Amino acid sequence: MVKKELQKRRIMKYFIEATNSIIEEEGIECVTIRKVADMAGYNSATLYNYFQNLNHLIFLSSMKYLKDYASDLYEYTKGSKNSLDMYFNVWKCFSYHSYLKPEIYNLIFFSEYCSDKINESMKLYYSIFPEELGEENEKFLPMLLEDDIYLRDYKILEEAAEDNFLREDDLKEINEMNVLIYQGMLSRMLNKSSKYSIDEAVEKTLKYVHKTIDAYRVL
Repeated sequence: MVKKELQKRRIMKYFIEATNSIIEEEGIECVTIRKVADMAGYNSATLYNYFQNLNHLIFLSSMKYLKDYASDLYEYTKGSKNSLDMYFNVWKCFSYHSYLKPEIYNLIFFSEYCSDKINESMKLYYSIFPEELGEENEKFLPMLLEDDIYLRDYKILEEAAEDNFLREDDLKEINEMNVLIYQGMLSRMLNKSSKYSIDEAVEKTLKYVHKTIDAYRVL
């Protein structure tokens, strides 16, 4: 059973790496089943033994682009004064990397494959590429291994509530508002309907995340 699982992960890795090569060389819109299968060294039918369809494969392959975010997370948060400050710094890091690659982040967190249709996709991906989590991110593992962006945010918010910066009863509303703020800006960057630079978009996002927290903060 262990041998079979290792073989499955190895073959999935070939397909994912082939997909990423095509994305980087030609663009995400040029990924086809035939191209991926040829580059991975398998026939097209084999792909369906490991992925639901091409979109599922592209979805998993896109997670490679979370690597830079995971790598930078420690640097962004190491100087945090407390759990609330850490929450803001996590958002700063996440927003920056999101707006660098809005198409990828939108695909990962707001596509059809970020729902229950594909269970524990983050855990699956990082079981194939564990080195991409970063050695210094152990404290963030519960968040980094979570598929749902609302749950990722909630896990960090909970720490602020435990430290009495926020009331636990308010976390759901705070969580929803801050994700909506982020999603709105991500959409604008994705559609190029905003004239903001990446740094300006991050600043705007953090401004409104701060306003949300200030409205609920325990005085």
